[in-house]
Amino acid sequence: MKPRRTVTAVAAMAAVTVFAAGCGRSGSSGELNSEDTQATRTASAAAGDFGTLKDVCGPGDAKTASAQGVTASEINVGVFSDVGFTKNSEFDDAAKVFTSWCNDAGGINGRKISYNLRDTAMLETRQRMIESCREDFAIVGGGAALDAGGVEERLKCLLPDIPAQTSMVENIGSDLQIDAIGAGHSYARYGGYYKWLITEAHPESAGSVGVIAGDSPVTKTIGAQTAEALQTVGGTLTYNDLYPAIGVSDWTPYAQAIKSKGVRGLVFLGDFRSLAKLEQVLKSMDYKLDWIDANSNAYGSAFQELGGDAVTFQTNYADLSGVAPLEAMDDIPALEQVEELYKEYAPKAEITFPALRAFSAWLLFASSASECGDDLTRKCLYETARAQTDWTAGGLQAEVDISEVDAPLKCFNVVQAKADGWELADFKPDTDDIFRCDAPEIKYTGDFGSPLTLASVGKSMNDLQ
Repeated sequence: MKPRRTVTAVAAMAAVTVFAAGCGRSGSSGELNSEDTQATRTASAAAGDFGTLKDVCGPGDAKTASAQGVTASEINVGVFSDVGFTKNSEFDDAAKVFTSWCNDAGGINGRKISYNLRDTAMLETRQRMIESCREDFAIVGGGAALDAGGVEERLKCLLPDIPAQTSMVENIGSDLQIDAIGAGHSYARYGGYYKWLITEAHPESAGSVGVIAGDSPVTKTIGAQTAEALQTVGGTLTYNDLYPAIGVSDWTPYAQAIKSKGVRGLVFLGDFRSLAKLEQVLKSMDYKLDWIDANSNAYGSAFQELGGDAVTFQTNYADLSGVAPLEAMDDIPALEQVEELYKEYAPKAEITFPALRAFSAWLLFASSASECGDDLTRKCLYETARAQTDWTAGGLQAEVDISEVDAPLKCFNVVQAKADGWELADFKPDTDDIFRCDAPEIKYTGDFGSPLTLASVGKSMNDLQ
């Protein structure tokens, strides 16, 4: 099943940090060897097992209503999405698939999972968060482009959040939030990727790199962070520009500026539709860069379909930051299991990159909640999930130490756009692995803002029940 992501321009502009992900090696050794593969395939046959994870879901004898949203028979959680604006149902699809599978396996110690889709329609994050605060036990497996609007309300009501994506500075790494992929808000998340681009893959490009970002609060900040990271790993920034977030009717002036400045490596932050149009103009000018970072927002078949031969004229890459690529499905049992579950519970839905991130979030939620047993409280859920030191989501991602609240990402993995789809790039992954785990530790020095804390709303961890 090929990944597909259809997002409108404004949504993609605001939600570009959907690709901000954590990393580390998969499994205890980081290797996907044949013995592990066979063991995982055998384990996946058990109803409540997922990949290398055992008893994620299953029957039990829960008897108490231990917290808001939790009864003896049910757990209510919220799933945030901008689907009313984007028409992109990937978080809803992932929630449907996971909860259906988990409930069929017996639920969480016998409690069935019910999810409430909190559709922000892009501009109503705070309103949906107020509703979630009234009804939900936790927030799981979703995300909203303008997610800063709901953080204050979430912290006031002490609502744990295990998101699939985070977008805005105030929300990324905020208190009571656990990113299953690993989100160190103080560190450059793509340092290893950028270093590989300009020192190994295309060293001749280091003297002239550029950044172009949508003129929105989210992408402007990411653009500034990207510029700092590129320069830290040895790049010379010769082009740094913004384009209207609502779209551009003619990309010729931007293409001419890129050519006139001799840009050899370009980071594009925004909607892949806009990038496809820019690349068409660059091709018409016969200007070929050494590389373009199309980012994971472009990771899907629609990018090639829109850009045509202009996409293959350029060398387009995307960093998946430790999430197993769909192109390696035949070699990764956890990915095969996701495909099987989608075929069973949502056969018309597409498996996307954000959907895989959502699955990791759901797995972290379910496995942690299961460990809490009958006494399922927000405090137990949060502390159990936060205690994970070698999380791989059963093999869906590289290993990450979730107990480190704000830590640099060590691993990355790169895909490259080709005429007939994406494929694994030659980024020299670690032996017998699909990830590379030697990323430099780059802590931001610029003032890009900071995530909200419990203290900012007059609360503390002692208030969590």
